[in-house]
Amino acid sequence: MGRHEGRDAEFTAYLQARQPSLLRMAYLLTGDRHQAEDILQTSLAKLYLAWDKVIDRVSVDAYMRRTMVNESNSLWRRAWKRKEYATEALPESLRHDAYDEGRIAALWDVVTSLPPKARAVVVLRYYEQLSDAETADVLGISVGTVKSHCSRAVAVLRDRLTADLHPGRPKEDR
Repeated sequence: MGRHEGRDAEFTAYLQARQPSLLRMAYLLTGDRHQAEDILQTSLAKLYLAWDKVIDRVSVDAYMRRTMVNESNSLWRRAWKRKEYATEALPESLRHDAYDEGRIAALWDVVTSLPPKARAVVVLRYYEQLSDAETADVLGISVGTVKSHCSRAVAVLRDRLTADLHPGRPKEDR
């Protein structure tokens, strides 16, 4: 097996093992299945091009998380994203609960209402279960900024959650 075949086999094995999880993370970052697929595809293309440079295979997930967060940030920074277009009919809203993993869809509706940076912190801290330092490294911000974003995001989530979604309340209060 040549160098390229071995490289392709390694990448394919990684892709088969991690693609569903990476797609869920991209969905949680964007709140939209189509944008999630675009972010994942772009990130995987960048990973493929850098595959030989990623010496420590354990850090491939960290590379992908960082790349996906950067791609997500690029999406909402683009000028065309902010433009509004008038139409006579409202488009139908599509819900994609396939990436909910048994979690309550209403909770993720509230999470997706957070600003992109706060949403990224919440996804990395609570969904990906990264530490404050790891989250700071992925996002390229300080640990203190992660903590403040996280604290504010959790406060917003508590305020926006309906009574039946509050985890700390007894069932009879719900």
